[in-house]
Amino acid sequence: MARVIAFYLPQFHPIPENDAWWGKGFTEWTNVGRAKPLFRGHYQPRVPADLGYYDLRMPEVRQAQAELAQKAGIEAFCYYHYWFGNGKRLLERPFNEVLASGKPDFPFCLCWANHTWSNKTWEKSSAFAEDHVLVEQRYFGEKDYMEHFYAVLPAFKDKRYLQIDGKPIFVIYDPINFGDVTNFIELWRKLAVENGLSGIYFIGMTASTLTFSLLPQEQRKTVLPNLQSSAEIYNYVLNLGFDAVNSFGKRRGEMLGSGKYIDLIKTVLRRVGLKIGADKYDYAKTVRNYFVPEDTWENVFPTILPQWDRTARVGNADGVYINSTPEKFGEHAKQALDIVKNKQPEHQVIFLKSWNEWAEGNYMEPDLKYGNGYIEALNKVIG
Repeated sequence: MARVIAFYLPQFHPIPENDAWWGKGFTEWTNVGRAKPLFRGHYQPRVPADLGYYDLRMPEVRQAQAELAQKAGIEAFCYYHYWFGNGKRLLERPFNEVLASGKPDFPFCLCWANHTWSNKTWEKSSAFAEDHVLVEQRYFGEKDYMEHFYAVLPAFKDKRYLQIDGKPIFVIYDPINFGDVTNFIELWRKLAVENGLSGIYFIGMTASTLTFSLLPQEQRKTVLPNLQSSAEIYNYVLNLGFDAVNSFGKRRGEMLGSGKYIDLIKTVLRRVGLKIGADKYDYAKTVRNYFVPEDTWENVFPTILPQWDRTARVGNADGVYINSTPEKFGEHAKQALDIVKNKQPEHQVIFLKSWNEWAEGNYMEPDLKYGNGYIEALNKVIG
């Protein structure tokens, strides 16, 4: 049976920083609730059903989420984890309470979301808006890496923590722009063994298609994307020291679904500020092109996507997936199962993006339109 791991956003509770930046009480729900449809038939705003507009400080909510995930056939939540350097953390409370309480009794792992927060991270913005840094992602070297490791170690030692090949999983969101990532990995592996673990199973996230060359960062240049093979990208990440790659085929699917050059031209026009409206991508046609031949590699774990619509955060600055249904998502998940079926059982891993990214329109939780449809569709496929 495939091992489905769902990314989990801990943004659904107020924190002082968000209060200061966006207004008192801001959470992911703030944007979700005020979203407006951009075209006829556009499903906005999206309204939660069974769980309502929940607050992740409530243990009852976290328990209910785990029970729904189990019904879907999901093996574990992968909580986004924010560490900006020198001990600076954000949104850590929900996971800390899961760890301290022992509840819910549902497997988990961590994904270090190592990216800078700007005024465009959580809030609606236009292409003309200037990008202001709110919290910068910084890397301070060995002392900070050690402090980070010991902050995470209690989670690694929890019986619920998900493992591959006997090692706790640790996902890194942006391996390519973390210049010291190889030293970071080597140090954490050493510390893991010193603290009674068998090691750490590092997974690097990457798009399967890039529009820049993988030269040293200072020499990086724009290139036409390779839509035939992802071998260069995956090998680059693996050669940094990662055990595996979590691949994401979104841009590949969009370019093949609408035409590579048309899609690239629209992206450029939007970035320079021209109002050309939101791109609409047919869901089934787009996700059909998500996977590449290299996703069958033993150490590559593909990603499935139930829906996609970021207009609650970014207006028309990103594409909208239309005609998504639970049934079509089920077909997408079947395709992913076929990709991983010949791997060792331990490595038949599929990442699900995401459990609850409501303002990105990619979530599994029940809403007023589809109810439990996406949960039931995944359960039917996973068995």
